[in-house]
Amino acid sequence: MKPRRFVSTSLFRLRKVLRRMWVRTTAFAVLALVAAALSRIIAPLLPDALVKVVHVDAVLDILTVLSSSMLAVTTFSLGVVMSARQAISSNITPRAHQFVAEDQTIQRVLATFMGAFTYALTAQVLLRTGFYAQASSAVILIVTVLVLILVIIAMLAWIEHLTQIGSIPDTVAELEASMTGAISDWKSRPALGACPSPSDAPLPAGATTAVTAEGSGYVQYIDVSALDRLARDAGGQVYVEAAVGAHVIAGGTLCHHSGTIDAETLRDAFTIDSGRTYEQDVRFGIIVLSEIAQRALSPAVNDPGTAIFIIDRITALLGSGGQPAKAEAPDYPNVFIPAVTSADLVMDGYAPIARDGAAMVEIQTRLQKAFAALAGLGDAAMQDAALTASTRAAALAEAALTLEEDRARIATLADRVKRAALKV
Repeated sequence: MKPRRFVSTSLFRLRKVLRRMWVRTTAFAVLALVAAALSRIIAPLLPDALVKVVHVDAVLDILTVLSSSMLAVTTFSLGVVMSARQAISSNITPRAHQFVAEDQTIQRVLATFMGAFTYALTAQVLLRTGFYAQASSAVILIVTVLVLILVIIAMLAWIEHLTQIGSIPDTVAELEASMTGAISDWKSRPALGACPSPSDAPLPAGATTAVTAEGSGYVQYIDVSALDRLARDAGGQVYVEAAVGAHVIAGGTLCHHSGTIDAETLRDAFTIDSGRTYEQDVRFGIIVLSEIAQRALSPAVNDPGTAIFIIDRITALLGSGGQPAKAEAPDYPNVFIPAVTSADLVMDGYAPIARDGAAMVEIQTRLQKAFAALAGLGDAAMQDAALTASTRAAALAEAALTLEEDRARIATLADRVKRAALKV
């Protein structure tokens, strides 16, 4: 799969705004106002026969029914959305509730309902105040019929969506869809297209100038292209310290650089906010999936089936595409960023599950099978990560399982992982 082209910081921030629920709803409401205002202009173009059969009172009755029903439906739908967000936060993981607010179907349905309400209310006001002539009533009726068709389509989609919203499979599917791009990028560009550098590597002698953060939060996005361009123009290099997903405080170091580069311009390439996102932060998606399994394994829930489902999904994501392609020359040779390793993702995804499910033989069995699958991909880094995680999980199981039969079973599976990783 061809790697994605990363967007600029400004476009990333614009996308964040456009994903908010109020944006699409407001846009539909504005379109409704425009449609109501244009009716007076279009009215003279209609045939007289159509104008004569449409009465203002009949149109007003339809608009009254439409506005009152849409207000009730919108209020009810908002209640459903809030209940779904609360259910996801309480029963799945608080880090997943944002998918409800950004769900395209929910936004489209609510925008249609709100737009229909706005149109019906506006049209009523204009008709009752005499802004429209008799001829305009026919236009209003035609537009109202079109609005009703959109409302019916939205209701059908809403009914279908209500059967899935808030469920674990639906939430996991939304999460995976958000992670797909980041996973694909990680396989081909583990350092976001920059030169990978160990997080503990010493800085070159010339890279002594530090750029600090003005506020606290998580690094959500790095415009690597902008950093590379600035470094190239200055004849220097940029060494990122706060990688995507890192938490920084005001005054904390974002990066070091050599050459003469304006600090504010470098700082603008980093988007920092109160929470993590999935655009570039591949570790965050894996962590959220693992949290779902951890909650399922808690004594209050005791649902090992969901934990097994999550183990399978993490394995599918890490193993998607098979063995990673050979590393290519970096797209941004003047920027150095700590790379996300296979060990990072394997530990993020499986270690908490192995800890919380140490005493459950079914969980430990599925974990060892997952490690064996990853070890068989042919990727040396993933093989080492899978072997390390397998050894750790087997040690936890040895200490927690009470039956010797179960301990022997896990030990046998762990030995298979070792043979797959070492090609014995």
